Amino acid sequence: MRKIAESTVRRLSLYLRFLEEFEEQGASTISSAALATRGGTTSAQVRKDLSFFGSFGKRGMGYEVAALKTQLQEILGLNRRYRVVVVGAGKIGSALVQYQGFRDRGFDLVAIYDADPKKIGRSWNGLSVRDVTQLEKDLKHDPADIAAIVTPADAAQAVADRLVASGVTTILNFAPVQLQVPERVAVKTVNLVLELEALSYVLANR
Repeated sequence: MRKIAESTVRRLSLYLRFLEEFEEQGASTISSAALATRGGTTSAQVRKDLSFFGSFGKRGMGYEVAALKTQLQEILGLNRRYRVVVVGAGKIGSALVQYQGFRDRGFDLVAIYDADPKKIGRSWNGLSVRDVTQLEKDLKHDPADIAAIVTPADAAQAVADRLVASGVTTILNFAPVQLQVPERVAVKTVNLVLELEALSYVLANR
């Protein structure tokens, strides 16, 4: 499979959201210029992004909103559901479990784990916090497609190692540490401090 830049994939996700909004507004067709304006990019960039995956739309007529939405859902793999487990029952872990948007998008949070006896057994959004010692046993019987690591930095690598050994190949990492994983494992790290520092740079250099 041809390697597609992460920035392109992110824009496809944005295009999908815009198409959903246009569809809700009753639009049946949309131009690349309208998508570009909504996404803060150019018509040429929209056409280039879509061209990686085939031929869409007709010159002078634009794109059929419903058809392109369906095609982007297929490209992004959103035409199926994914099982997601969360390791770390802190404030961020709690927020992840309780956010309805994940389920609406096809991501079913099926389990949350922690090592703190005070948290184990608590119920969050219908899920009972499990003892992290059960992780391997649970994943053996009910494999997960994606795991979110929401632990302190000093625990994250050990958790990642356990997840990888249990067959998890996609990880969303919220811990402030760079995880070391095999090439076959995809890791996306969400570092809120880095995002804030990027904003502080903008403020400092206006």
